[in-house]
Amino acid sequence: MTKTELTQALKNAFPDSDVEVTDLTGTSDHYQAKIVSDAFEGKNRIAQHRMVYAALGDAMKGAVHALALQTSSRSKR
Repeated sequence: MTKTELTQALKNAFPDSDVEVTDLTGTSDHYQAKIVSDAFEGKNRIAQHRMVYAALGDAMKGAVHALALQTSSRSKR
């Protein structure tokens, strides 16, 4: 999964979000994603990360080997 595809998948899942994706190794399978979304409001970090993993679905089982996440709601920015 390319950086562009990952970014688009996250923006599709969280339409109101600000998303910044970094390819950590240049191999298109180890990423860092920073996501700020109102969808995360009132949810703890574990719940937020589960939402991201659910949104990416099967990509997390193969195309994306590692994903370092930084998530927050707009009020926690």
